Amino acid sequence: MEKVIINGYEFIVEDLKTAKVVFSTAENDFNMNINTLEGEKNIKNIKKWFKIDAVAYLNQIHSDFVHTYDGEIYEGDAIITDKAKTAIGIFTADCVPVIIYDTHLKVAAAIHSGWRGTYNLIVSKAIEKMNSQYGSQSINLKVFIGPHMRDCCYEVGDEVAGKFKESETYKEADIFKGKKLSMEKCILKQLEKNNVPKENIKTLDLCTYCSNLPKLYSYRKGQNSKRLFSFVFIK
Repeated sequence: MEKVIINGYEFIVEDLKTAKVVFSTAENDFNMNINTLEGEKNIKNIKKWFKIDAVAYLNQIHSDFVHTYDGEIYEGDAIITDKAKTAIGIFTADCVPVIIYDTHLKVAAAIHSGWRGTYNLIVSKAIEKMNSQYGSQSINLKVFIGPHMRDCCYEVGDEVAGKFKESETYKEADIFKGKKLSMEKCILKQLEKNNVPKENIKTLDLCTYCSNLPKLYSYRKGQNSKRLFSFVFIK
């Protein structure tokens, strides 16, 4: 993945043959919170700068709901499309952004995986929907895990920790460092169970809480009204 500067703002981009995966950063205070006038303006900028027809997103509710894009805005946390020149994306400020792309069938998914979505296996559910609706096969999936609060910083309470330790999916997995949870390892476990090849998975290794280059937004650092935007579009 490479750094790309557009109009003074920094993005991290993976340019695939038939699609483009993009993670925004907080450099120059680029804010993608759709509930602000600034965020609304920048959604329009994304459309203009990347020369696409539409930018689609959800009303995120920390769920495991997966939707197929049809022009409407639904409540949920994962969105799938096979429509070209339409960016599908999710907003984060500590939760995990996951982008999945089927390089064979040209189907994309954008997933917001907070601890609830991670516990409820939202990545697996998105893959299952890609398979049931489009026929996607795991061997053809490329997965990109973006900036989030990593296990260097993400401490959870006893109740949340207990849920993960009792989960059939995670109870045998090495996902904790003391009280700190690795949501990335949880997601990797879901990908393993879905037979996604390890060589098809890329992670940015950036923590929203403690990484400084590039700048990133973190809800736990008090940046409550700021959001990153992670998106994918089919060319």
